[in-house]
Amino acid sequence: MSSQINNNYTTAPTSLNNIDQAQVMKREREDWIRLYHKTLKGIEMMINVQRIVKDLKKIAEETNMMITEMEETILMASINN
Repeated sequence: MSSQINNNYTTAPTSLNNIDQAQVMKREREDWIRLYHKTLKGIEMMINVQRIVKDLKKIAEETNMMITEMEETILMASINN
């Protein structure tokens, strides 16, 4: 009982395999770079939204203060009349 192993492999020259591998690595790197830039843009957008919300909150607080002052003025005017 002898067993025989038959290894039939087709291989491309090493230089072609290296070129293919380099191209794949380049595409992967470009994909990661695109994802990185897209992520940065998303973070920048979130920061801008936070700034806008902060500004709106400040405006709302100032408006609330003005309304309170107006109410006090109206109340004082009605008391004096």
